[in-house]
Amino acid sequence: MNLEEFKNLIKYVVKNARFLKDKYTNQKDAPVSYAAIFCQNDQEYEKFSKLVNLIGTPINNTQSGYDYKIEPIETISGPLKILKVRKPDKTRLERGDADFNVDNYEKFKKKHLNLPGFKLIIRPDDEMIELMETGADVRVYFSHPYVNIRLDIK
Repeated sequence: MNLEEFKNLIKYVVKNARFLKDKYTNQKDAPVSYAAIFCQNDQEYEKFSKLVNLIGTPINNTQSGYDYKIEPIETISGPLKILKVRKPDKTRLERGDADFNVDNYEKFKKKHLNLPGFKLIIRPDDEMIELMETGADVRVYFSHPYVNIRLDIK
């Protein structure tokens, strides 16, 4: 895979996450703030890690891989500036995920949490709502605070 194909994979993940978001929410104009590519094996992780280093710099090391500040990639949901290349994980068989900034997180949470496919994930410094659909090859997240705010990327 070359760099252009890698960027197209990123755009594919954001596009499909947007379609899933739009199917289940009224947040049609929510901008993307973050995306992750789920590597399916160690070779893919190595290859994608090399490619992302051509367009970005690591800003956060997590257990699942580095978050990178990247040269903005224009997507269907606005410019993407933060990307994770996620280490292979048997619980992440999809192609990736995208995180969107919703208008009013608390109101959004109250409206969507009891609906099928939505799940609240609480962590020490943040929380997020996960949206999954059986058979979809992406996941969607809505984080609070927004990932770009938490990582101080404008």
